[in-house]
Amino acid sequence: MERTVRAASTPTPEPLPAGDVAALLDGVPRQRGPVAAPAPDASRTALQLRLPRPLPRPVLPWRLLPTPTGTPVTFAYTAILALTSLFASWAGPGLRYALYQDSSTDVAHLLRTPVFVLLASALWIAGGLLSPYALAFVLVLTALERRIGGARAILVFLTGHVLATLATEVPVGLAVLAGHLPDTSLHRLDYGISFGVAASIGALSGLLAPWLRWPLLALVGYSLVTDLIAFQDPMTNWGHLISLGIGTGLWPLVRRWRRERLQALPAAVPAAP
Repeated sequence: MERTVRAASTPTPEPLPAGDVAALLDGVPRQRGPVAAPAPDASRTALQLRLPRPLPRPVLPWRLLPTPTGTPVTFAYTAILALTSLFASWAGPGLRYALYQDSSTDVAHLLRTPVFVLLASALWIAGGLLSPYALAFVLVLTALERRIGGARAILVFLTGHVLATLATEVPVGLAVLAGHLPDTSLHRLDYGISFGVAASIGALSGLLAPWLRWPLLALVGYSLVTDLIAFQDPMTNWGHLISLGIGTGLWPLVRRWRRERLQALPAAVPAAP
């Protein structure tokens, strides 16, 4: 007997109300459009501001000394000073005194050949290579050249050397004219790099961190004041204090030079700390 199976008829669904249709459409993914940038998280920004800054890079020992490629100006000047110091140690007393006298920035030479003696006097180290100013020259000029460049470092050095020399010798000349000093004061020995080194120390301190700047100035200032109180060479000692003040007065200029040098350096080249 043949049996016919009929499928159950499916009831026709009733239409949903408009409110239910809108609710269902809310769950359907919409077409992706431009994604708006998320609003900055204030808590995260505040957390980033509270994070400690990265520690400064350690100073490598060999970067404290001049090199032909890193600090060519200081390297060349150091080589010249080493040669003149060695020559002075090997020369006889008469020749050495004549060289110092011809290079002296006393009043008599400043009136006759000012440019020559101002440059020649900076080619000698009073006390030779064992002088504290010799070591200070190498360390300070190297650090200064790495931060502001060789030409500007030498400009700072010569500014202190020339201005401090004039500040100490011009009063001597005026005192001789007024009769307060004998004529022999016009021919005293005055040579060396100490004025330029003191000015460079003052200028360099303005580029250092405060924890290093103020102890350095205090130590150097105390040493110079102690020498002045000893009254062994008051004109030279006053010149050291004056040149240190000249260097500190150059802080705005050397800081601007430092910023310009940092902006000019390539990103891959690390700046001097």
